[in-house]
Formats: sequence, structure tokens, C-alpha cells
Amino acid sequence: MAAPDFWGNQERAQHTLGQLKSLRTVVTPLKSALDSVADLDGLLEMAGEDPALEAEVAAELTRLEQAVAQLELQAMLNGPHDDNGAILSVYARDGGVDANDWAEMVLNMYINWAKSREYEVELIDRQDNEEAGITHASIASRGPMVYGYLRGEEGMHRLVRISPFNAEGKRQTSFAAVDVSPEISDSTEVEIDEKDVRQDTYRASGAGGQHVNKTDSAVRLTHIPTGIVASCQSERSQHKNRAIAWKMLRARMVRVEDERREAEQMAKYKNKARVGFGSQIRNYFLHPEQRVKDSRTEHLQNSFHAVMAGDIQGFLEAFLRWRMAENANLS
Repeated sequence: MAAPDFWGNQERAQHTLGQLKSLRTVVTPLKSALDSVADLDGLLEMAGEDPALEAEVAAELTRLEQAVAQLELQAMLNGPHDDNGAILSVYARDGGVDANDWAEMVLNMYINWAKSREYEVELIDRQDNEEAGITHASIASRGPMVYGYLRGEEGMHRLVRISPFNAEGKRQTSFAAVDVSPEISDSTEVEIDEKDVRQDTYRASGAGGQHVNKTDSAVRLTHIPTGIVASCQSERSQHKNRAIAWKMLRARMVRVEDERREAEQMAKYKNKARVGFGSQIRNYFLHPEQRVKDSRTEHLQNSFHAVMAGDIQGFLEAFLRWRMAENANLS
């Protein structure tokens, strides 16, 4: 960072700053814990002379144990792209209009989580449903270890509730699919033959001004061999939308390769984790009771509305521990 030409390449500079911030999230609390251990030695000596300090020693030990547990959790974020930002997409699946509404709720849940942690959030693409909710939407979230935390969110999210769109007040089950890819820099090499990519342009929907709505500024890229689709309509310029769509496509190709490696490893274990849209990873209930339960880790949150407000860190951390246990079973 001290190099004279550091700011000459803005993207590379921002990537380096992101790396520094990610490292500080581990190094700073680690140094604090080590300093606290040194201070604890002195406190123990004092407690040997003054029994009244025993309660203070016990409280400090508890605090240190919690700090170490958090450091151990962060150590699990050791994947090749875990310190990157994330591109997260939400798609409405089975359930009609309820599914469109549910997809928007899921999207807002992740936005709320990111904002609660002071992460940057950028809306890349959004396709609204005419009646309610969204057909699909994509966001980019940037901050320390965002992809490491969110990578386990990929899969199917199921909601059970009394439908607000059903005049008879019947219970409705809706599904939303979540896809998560690491946000990679342009310097990361990803082999994609442009002949294998079909580009379509179309008019952007929703808010964005007259220019966006009246020109074919939105771009959709389809990687024909894999069927992977990336689209962007957040910018007024077709050129900028194309650049962002290519970035999303490259990110998803990286994720596909990561999934291939993970599948090869997990295939050795009989209870291997399922990835992609075929897996129902979490169940959300508003009827008959309000609760959210992860089908992999069994982690339970009894406040549905708190989860929708972004209180999902418990699920993310439970998945990291579950994945570590699964990997331990492979050895």
C-alpha cells in the first residue's frame, strides 16, 4: 500500500484494502486475546492474595473463552474465496404469487443482515412480479469474509404461512432459491470461451428513469454449455450492464468449480451435503407457530420476524461448525 503507484489501479487497490480489512478482523481480536491472557496472569496473582477478586477472575475467564470460540469460528473461513465479497441471487420458485412475495422477503433478509454488519450492498439486477414481490434479484455484498459466511446459504428456502393472497385464508407453502458466488476481481483468471456465451438485450424494468425503461440497456448472458445465466439492468449504460453481467458470470463459473471440488470430497461421506437449488436447507414457519429451523444443522430461531430483520448470524455460524464436523468425518 505504500508503493507510489498503489492507487494507479483502483480495482486492485480496493481488493487489497478489502484483504487488509479481512485480516484485521482476525489479527486484532487475536492480539487482544493474547494481551488479555498476559493481564490474566497478573490478576491471578492478585486473587491469590485477595479472595474478593475470584469473581473477577471467573468473569474474565468466561470472556476469554468466548473470544477464543469466536476466533476458532473465524479460522473456519479458510476457503480460497471466503474473504471475498459475495454475489447473491434470489429466485421465486413453486408457490405462485406467494413465492414471488417470499423471494422478496428473503432478499430483504440478506440486505438487512449485511447492513447490520455495516457491509456494502449493491443491487445488481431485479425483476419485479406484476402482482407482488420479485421473479428474481441479485445483490453484491462487500465486507470482511462475506462470501465465507454466505456460501452456506445456497439452496432452497421454504416458507409455510397463511397466504395473504388467498381470500380463503388457506395455508400456503412457498419456495425461494438462493444462489451465492464469490465476487472475484478482473485479475482472477477464469477460462470462458466467448463463443459459448449468448448475449441478449432487453428493456430494464422498474424504477430507473425514462432512459432505462425505453432502451434495451439490460443485458443477459447465457453460458450455453452449463446453462448458467447472468443478467444486469442496474446501470443506464448497456456497456456497463454487460461488464457487470460478465463479472457475475465469471463469479458463478468459479462457484461451479468450487462445488465440483466440494462434491468430490463430500462424496466420500455417506451424509454428503447437497448443493444447488435441489436442496431444501431451511424451513421458515409463520403458521401454526413462528419459528425458523435449518434442516442441516438443526439450528432453531424462535422469532421469524427477527430472522427477516437480518438476525441470521446464528444460522451462518452453525453451518460453519456443521461443515467442519462433516469434513472431520472424512478423515
